[in-house]
Amino acid sequence: MKAGTLQGAAGIALLFMGTLGQEVALAQAGQQQAPPAGTQTNPTAPAPPQAQQITTTGAPGIPQAPEPAHPGPLFLRETGKDYSNLKSHWKNPIAPYTPTDYNSPRLSNTPRLGDLLKDGKIYLSLSDSVLLALENNFDIEIARINLDIADTDILRAKAGSTLRGVSTGIVANTLGGTSTTVTGGGGPGGTTTSSGGSGTGASGLVLSTNGGGPTPLNRDPLVTGTLQYESAISPGGTSIFNPNSTTTDTATYNFGYQQGFLTGTQLNVTFSNSRVTSTSFLSAYTPQFNSSFKATVTQNLLQGFGPWIQGRFVVQAKINRRITDSAFRQQLIYTVTQVESIYWNLVSAYEDVQAKTRALEQSTKLAQDNRRQLEIGTLAPLDIINSDQAVSTDRQALVTSQSNLEYQQLLMKQAIVRDLNDPQLATAPVIPTDRVSLERLPEEDTPIEDLVKQAYVNNPSIEQAVLNMETNKITIRAEKNGLLPTLNAYAFYGGTGIAGTANPASSACTNNPTLPNCGLGNFGAYGTAFSGAFNNSAPDRGVGATLSIPIRNRPAQADQARSQMEYRQAQMRLQQLYTQTRIQVINGQYALTNDRASVVSAQATRDYQAQALDAEQKKFRLGSSTTALVLAQERALALADNTLITATAVYARDRASLQQLLANTLERYNINIEQAASGTMSAAPVIPGLTAPKDPAPPAPLTNTPPPLPPFQMPQQK
Repeated sequence: MKAGTLQGAAGIALLFMGTLGQEVALAQAGQQQAPPAGTQTNPTAPAPPQAQQITTTGAPGIPQAPEPAHPGPLFLRETGKDYSNLKSHWKNPIAPYTPTDYNSPRLSNTPRLGDLLKDGKIYLSLSDSVLLALENNFDIEIARINLDIADTDILRAKAGSTLRGVSTGIVANTLGGTSTTVTGGGGPGGTTTSSGGSGTGASGLVLSTNGGGPTPLNRDPLVTGTLQYESAISPGGTSIFNPNSTTTDTATYNFGYQQGFLTGTQLNVTFSNSRVTSTSFLSAYTPQFNSSFKATVTQNLLQGFGPWIQGRFVVQAKINRRITDSAFRQQLIYTVTQVESIYWNLVSAYEDVQAKTRALEQSTKLAQDNRRQLEIGTLAPLDIINSDQAVSTDRQALVTSQSNLEYQQLLMKQAIVRDLNDPQLATAPVIPTDRVSLERLPEEDTPIEDLVKQAYVNNPSIEQAVLNMETNKITIRAEKNGLLPTLNAYAFYGGTGIAGTANPASSACTNNPTLPNCGLGNFGAYGTAFSGAFNNSAPDRGVGATLSIPIRNRPAQADQARSQMEYRQAQMRLQQLYTQTRIQVINGQYALTNDRASVVSAQATRDYQAQALDAEQKKFRLGSSTTALVLAQERALALADNTLITATAVYARDRASLQQLLANTLERYNINIEQAASGTMSAAPVIPGLTAPKDPAPPAPLTNTPPPLPPFQMPQQK
């Protein structure tokens, strides 16, 4: 009877202490004073009247959404080499005709990885993992090369050539730690789809008219030359004027120069020369020198007229270059968040192995104690079976947990290294040295509208969407110009010179043998012919115009209308991004509030279960409990451990996801984007909100005078 009374009293005390432990832990961790910005609203309460603080629809009288910012310099580059300005003639005349080699990628790991390997283990902090990812992660390196690829499009555009496009996609080839926040673009070469500068569609967008309109003139001068020597023998008897065979030797050396200009003007200059010797009596001169030139200037007056239409690809290439910068920043944020998520998964797996080890130790100790009691006859054999089954179950759970830990360690390694062929590195266990703390983030206490504005300013997806709309506007203007007929005005001027020595076999010499040069003028060599071509003695000049009017003009009409439709699609996509961002910011803040409550509740439950197990074990040693009850409490503690580990990992990942959505990860972690673009980091990131690992606290002693429960307040509508 006395044992039953003691058992009931202990159960009541445990019940009070469990409830008290939960509330006290809540009060200590959250202070029970969460500010309104971080308090979840009551979804069924009526919304109080509020003034609209921001709009993205252009509504009058309401502040508009802030323009997206572009943190960091323009333009980011992996090296100091500017691929938008390569080789010119000034230093080396043949330099533009020589190839440009791109540096081979580094396939080895950075030296700092070896510094973390101690006693066959890799002791890894979150800051170390982010730093190594910035230096070694393949996804970042692939995106890094896009910066230089975008520069080559600027170089092409300066010459008037069309753009080849560049991927602005999130490269997501790193395994594990995927994110669900808005990530926006992508394109060929990436592993997500994109619209930024690639000419392909994403999120339902169509970009088929990107780069449409009149083709710009080639502004790189083009010099052509033809050098030819020909010796031809014509058989005799081909006509009454040529009864004998003749030999004609012709040397030709012609040159041309062609260049377009931003005004829509094209210059074309030809310079032709020849030297002809012939045995035919029909040839007045042998040798005969001919020299002529002609300069033609053509001006586009309607389609293709003006600097804007001719130079629009340069503007578009620079916009695409800005998009590439933004996409690289987005890639950094995405990969850093992904690596952080992998790290917290690793921490969870590591903590789970420790929890499973503790559970196995407890069940093993119980089984050993049961066998000693069986030997002295104070315990039934059935209890041995139950405890042995618990040991078997805990062993299997530990093996599964260890396998998961090994897999998470591999995921961590592949995210932060480039070469896993080193057996020591591949097999070395990764020991995470950081844990997440429940320190409140500034974002948890920031009003929603301020967070939304921050996301609108910093989010790369919005920045890229706005820049893409600028590209759409360029396309619209170009397609409008493409509707016009082609009207070109041209003017030309030229001259011709001829010189040579009279042919003795010609009729001129047979009829006038005594006259100098047989009476023929232009006596001389090539110099005389060249002078005659340029002394205005035989000019060739004229003006004219060409007009081309496509009847019905249906292709141009279709493209112009299509460009308008694509612009409207881009407008809708931007508004959709604004809406998605707002929803995800609100949800992200609520998620942290819920996650914090889940962690505090899970911690309190774990403490309660530890107290309950401790009490049950004491009762078992006193003979007032059973093996089944002790095993049930062990299972409950193991479940509470697992719940706490999971809740903590969810909180840590959601914290990183909110920073990713607000796009302040790089600034918060003190990551220099220029150094990240070069792949050489001079300082490790500084990541706030971390704490050192610590073992679970022992069960708190029971008390007969528990304090009263803290008050609970219903969440208020914000």
